[in-house]
Amino acid sequence: MQQLIYFFQKFKYFLFFLLLSFISLTLTFNNLDFHKSKFVNSANFITGGFYSQTSNISEYWNLKSENKLLAEENTRLKNLLEKYNSVSFSIDSIVIDSVKYQQKYMFTTAKIINNNYDKEFNFLTIDKGENQGIKKEMAVINSKGIIGITDNSSGDYARVQSILNRNSKINARLKNSNYFGSLSWNGKDYNTVQLSDIPRQAPLEIGDTIETGGKSTIFPEGILVGTISKINKGNTADNKVDVTLFNDMSNLGFVQVIKNLDTIEINLLEAQDE
Repeated sequence: MQQLIYFFQKFKYFLFFLLLSFISLTLTFNNLDFHKSKFVNSANFITGGFYSQTSNISEYWNLKSENKLLAEENTRLKNLLEKYNSVSFSIDSIVIDSVKYQQKYMFTTAKIINNNYDKEFNFLTIDKGENQGIKKEMAVINSKGIIGITDNSSGDYARVQSILNRNSKINARLKNSNYFGSLSWNGKDYNTVQLSDIPRQAPLEIGDTIETGGKSTIFPEGILVGTISKINKGNTADNKVDVTLFNDMSNLGFVQVIKNLDTIEINLLEAQDE
């Protein structure tokens, strides 16, 4: 206690100077808009730099998993390239018809900045929005499979209705047999979704791969979902199976948002029947 008193006695003038400086600075920043603005900007610069460095450190530690995802994606793309390279074309030596290719989908890379997976109605937020061409009802995927569908967007951000949402309904099929069903989530395990309304004659096996069916303007066909992990016993009208997702929905980073360039034309055509 004596040492503390001695300290204040020894440095009382210096401490008094610091107190007066603090009071004067506080009054200056609170009453003068120019100085207040400069102080806020400086504070934002410092905190922004801190958050940036923190984010960079976090991303550095996740490089291993991100590199693994990139390697898996490269392997899948090489397999697709090999598949198309194996197709042979016969060309007439006299008349050569030009083949017209039309791009149907456009992909935009985005980063998930907020992710919910432990509620019944889960949403994600990505760092791309209307300024980058992101609108409502666009598919969101990564190299492992489906993640959700955009349901709202602002200038530079968009909200995504996760596949882990009780309102989520996505057309999906058995990869090996092309039988279709409706993909939904019962709100329980975030690693498992349910595929229902499968035809009774569909052959179901544990481990069968489930993928998107392409029967809508949102998801292209063939986007991976997961594998069958449980088959309900009995040939019921519902015919529901559990599907373990390829994605770990609690650990997501970068995604691709898919825009169907033919959506407007298809919707206009289908509206004529109504």
